[in-house]
Amino acid sequence: MKSRYVIIASALFLSVTSFAQKNEIKAAEKALKGGNAEEAITILTGAEYLTTNAPDAEKAQFLFVKGNAYLELSKKNVDADKNLILAAKAYQDLIAAEQASGKAKYSTQALASVAEIKGKLVNGAIEDTKQKRDALGAEKLYQAYLLEKKDTINLYYAASTYVNAKDYDQALKLYEELKNLNYSGKATYYYAVNKVNGQEDFFATAADRDKMVKMGTHEKPRNEKIESKRGEIYKNIALIYIQQGKIAEAKKAVSDARKANPTDSSLLLTEANLYLETKDMDMYKKLITEALQENPKDVNLIFNLGVISAQAKDYVEAEKFYNKVIELDPTYINGYINMAAMKLENEQVIIDAMNKLGTSADDMKKYNALKKKREDLFRSTIPYLQKAVELDPKNQDVTKTLLNVYSALEMTAEYKALKAKQ
Repeated sequence: MKSRYVIIASALFLSVTSFAQKNEIKAAEKALKGGNAEEAITILTGAEYLTTNAPDAEKAQFLFVKGNAYLELSKKNVDADKNLILAAKAYQDLIAAEQASGKAKYSTQALASVAEIKGKLVNGAIEDTKQKRDALGAEKLYQAYLLEKKDTINLYYAASTYVNAKDYDQALKLYEELKNLNYSGKATYYYAVNKVNGQEDFFATAADRDKMVKMGTHEKPRNEKIESKRGEIYKNIALIYIQQGKIAEAKKAVSDARKANPTDSSLLLTEANLYLETKDMDMYKKLITEALQENPKDVNLIFNLGVISAQAKDYVEAEKFYNKVIELDPTYINGYINMAAMKLENEQVIIDAMNKLGTSADDMKKYNALKKKREDLFRSTIPYLQKAVELDPKNQDVTKTLLNVYSALEMTAEYKALKAKQ
C-alpha cells in the first residue's frame, strides 16, 4: 500500500509541475505578444527548472518561445550579439528535442528563424573579424555551423578565427571535429558579372551560372578552384600541440593525416614544416626530397618548398626552388615576388653594418664597400620586380617596391616612366 501511495504522489507531482510550466509558457507568450521580450525571458528563466521532467511537447514549446524571445531582443538591439547566439542555441535544442520525440510541431516555424539567424551570425562574424573581435566572430561562426551542420565551411572558418583570437583550446576542438569529418574544403566556385550592377555574382553550379549567361543577364563567367585545406587543418592542429608543448601529439597528428590522405601533397609539406619547427633538419630534408620525387613538376609544391626553405634561412635552396618555379611557369607571379622579397631581407643587415661605422678612412672604405653591396642587392631584384609588375600592373605593393629600388639607385628615367603609368 505504501508503494502505491508513492506512485500516486509522484504522478500528482508531475501533473502539478506540468500545469505550472504550461502557465509559465502562456505568461511568457502573452508578454512576448505584448512587445515585452525582457519580461518573457524573466518568466522563462524562472521556470527553467520545470522543464527537466516536462513532456516532450511542453519542452519543445518552452524552447520555441525562448528562442523567439531572445531573437526579438536581438532585433531590438538589446545585447544583440549575445541574444542572437542564445536564440540560436534555443532553436538548436528545440529541433533536437523534436527529432528525439519524433513529433515536429515547432521545428518548421523554427527553421525559418534559424535561416534568418544563420545569415545574421555569418554577416556579424565578418564584421567582428574586421573590427578585431575575433573571439566573438568565432563563436558566431560556430553557432552558424551548429544551426546547419552541412555547411562545414562555417566550422572551418570558426576554427581559423579562434586561432586568430588565440583561443587555442577551442580551435583545437573544432579542428579535431573537422579532422573526424575528413573535411577537405576542396571545391570549384562559379561566378559571372551581373550586367545590371556590374557586381560579380556567385552560383552554386556551373549549370546555374551558364543559364544566366545564356539568358543575357550575366557575362564574363569564371571558375575559381579552391584547393584542399586538409594540410592547413593538420598543420594548425600540429602547431597548437607544439604551442602546448605536446610534440609527440603534433607528429602523430600529421602522420595520421598522411596515412588517411596519401595523395594530398599539402600534408607532406605540413609534416616537413613541423620538423622544421622542431629543428629536426635531417627529417625535414628527407621529407623535402620525398616531396620533389613525388611531384617534380608541381609548381605550387615547388613554390611552397621555396617558402619553407626561406623560413629556415636556407636562402640558397629557396632561390633554387623559386627559379625552378619561374622556369616551369614564367607567369607564376609569386615566384618573382618572393624571390625579390627574400633578396631584400638582407638589406637591413647591410644598413645595420653601415650605421655602426665611424668616419675614419678605414671605416669609410668599409662603408663604400657596403654601399656597393647594397646597390648590387637592389639591382639583383630589378628583373624579378619588373616581371611581377608586368604580370600584375595593379599590384601597388610590388610597384611601390620597384619605385623604391629605382629611387635608391638613382634610376630617374625608369622611376618617372613607372610613376607615369600609375
